[in-house]
Amino acid sequence: MTRNGNLRVKAKFEARVPAFYYIPQANDCLVLKEQWIRAKYERREFMADGEAISLPGNREGFLWKRGRNNSQFLRRRFVLLAREGLLKYYTKEEGKSPKAVISIKDLNATFQTEKIGHPHGLQITYRGDSHVRNLFVYHESGKEIVDWFNALRAARLQYLKMAFPELPESELVPFLTRNYLKQGFMEKTGPKQREPFKKRWFALDSHERRLLYYKNPLDAFEQGQVFLGNNEQGYEVYGDLPKGIRGNRWKAGLTIVTPERRFVLTCPNEKEQQEWLESLRGVLSSPLTPLSRLSLPQCRQPCEKRGDMLSSSRKLLAQALASGAQRRISVFGKVQTEQVTPDSPLGETLVPFESDRYKHELS
Repeated sequence: MTRNGNLRVKAKFEARVPAFYYIPQANDCLVLKEQWIRAKYERREFMADGEAISLPGNREGFLWKRGRNNSQFLRRRFVLLAREGLLKYYTKEEGKSPKAVISIKDLNATFQTEKIGHPHGLQITYRGDSHVRNLFVYHESGKEIVDWFNALRAARLQYLKMAFPELPESELVPFLTRNYLKQGFMEKTGPKQREPFKKRWFALDSHERRLLYYKNPLDAFEQGQVFLGNNEQGYEVYGDLPKGIRGNRWKAGLTIVTPERRFVLTCPNEKEQQEWLESLRGVLSSPLTPLSRLSLPQCRQPCEKRGDMLSSSRKLLAQALASGAQRRISVFGKVQTEQVTPDSPLGETLVPFESDRYKHELS
């Protein structure tokens, strides 16, 4: 009876939850849960007899943003242009020239309240020309920050529907925004594996198959990243250190093997080691899909990470050329396809597809 009662309540108060609206899970932060409850029962936003729910569209407002080179939060004006697929922010309240123009195509948003040190802390991440950029923001109002979060998700859904018109909405929703599969400190050595182990903050992005690392958790830019293909392409992870290599303070070893080189890491304890192993193996055992967009990570300095990514991207480009593939070019409001050529950008979506349903993307 209790279950039937819960189902009736859900049918009443969740009758029209938009696809873009994030429904919090058990391990999500408090502000997401609180605003979900208020939206359902206090504001009654999703009831069948309520007003028609439309996409949030454009949005403008002020958020507190952490400085790129310091820990000070300053008030910044943000403008979301959903139809154009752009997010802009300005350092001056009435400024006409934005500090940054961010493509919705390259954007992710995830609540990181503990890391940011604020109960409404939101991390906005996007790919620049040569790096991944992190923006750390918050708003005093829980409703305001969650509304911003869902507005970004709605804009992402609008973009993905145009980029992948033949994929059902249910397959696009998991890619609107994403949490990191695993985060935490590890120590790493260099490409020669004779360099001193240094403590770094790691973040595993399973959707884009990247392991990023930073000197500090709130750094604006990553120091490097490792592309994670799958096991069939020669990517492996082992729960130990190569013979003859010893860690610094931490002894629980981890070795990521790519077709080009090994990445040797140590974890603070065996529990962390097992969690990293499980997370990394989950990514490496999964096939690449149309929405696992292979983005070419680039370092701001010549380094081993860039070489690994280039090689992996070239392999996928070679596969595409061999099959006479086409690539989809997604311009907001217009989707085109063109033949893959040797000059096609390595950072574009060039992925092998495992099933017939995706042949329209690379066929």
